[in-house]
This record gives sequence, structure tokens and C-alpha cells, in this order.
Amino acid sequence: MTPAEAQTALTDHFAPWVLDLNLSVTEITEAHTITRMPLSPRLARVGGIVSGQALAAQADTTMVLALAGYVGDFVPAGTVTLDTQFLRPGTGAAILCRATIIRAGKSLAFARADLTAEDSGKPVATATATLALP
Repeated sequence: MTPAEAQTALTDHFAPWVLDLNLSVTEITEAHTITRMPLSPRLARVGGIVSGQALAAQADTTMVLALAGYVGDFVPAGTVTLDTQFLRPGTGAAILCRATIIRAGKSLAFARADLTAEDSGKPVATATATLALP
């Protein structure tokens, strides 16, 4: 799967409010997927930092796309669990999210995501998810 194909899957299969995050798929392989979320006042919370909800949504979306990269095609997986740890305020131009599939079985897949501030390279959040496979 190419980044362009993953971007099309994002547009075709995700809710309009997720598309409002303006995510771009910058890299997708069997090993990992990377998305970029440009920061804007619309995503900011008090103090001008990115909201935790936006970070969690980016992580969840990137992990689902990582599953597509892992298997080679989009899979309409449902999130069963999503655990997000917020490490520091997200600021700067954008947040990068790198997601990997830890293990995929017949009915469940387990994923991890690391979110970093593009400008500083510092970690902003980390997340894990369990995805139900169709």
C-alpha cells in the first residue's frame, strides 16, 4: 500500500470529523505508518496546546492505517480499547504519529503509536489499541 492509497482509504472510510484533523499519510509500510497532523487554533485547547482528543484521534486513526499497511489493504477494524498517555503539551507546526502493529491474529490486532512534536522531536503522547478484525 502506498501513502496515496492510504490517504484515499482515510478519505473513503473515516468520519468527516476525523478528516477535519487534516491528517496526511507520509509513510506506510508493513512495519509502520506515519501521519502528520498540522496544528491549528481549531485543535487547540486552553493555553494554545493541541487537545488530547485530537491526539487520541490521530493515534487511533494511524493505528488503523498501520493495520492496512501491515496486511496490504484497508481493513474496517473497530477499536476495542484505546489507552493514551499524554506526556507533554503538544505545540509547534504539527504532530507526527508513528504506529506499528505489535501482533495481528484472526479476530484481534494489537497496535502502538508514538506521537511527537514535529518541530522539537519531543514525545507528546503514546497510545496502545486493540482492534477487532471483521
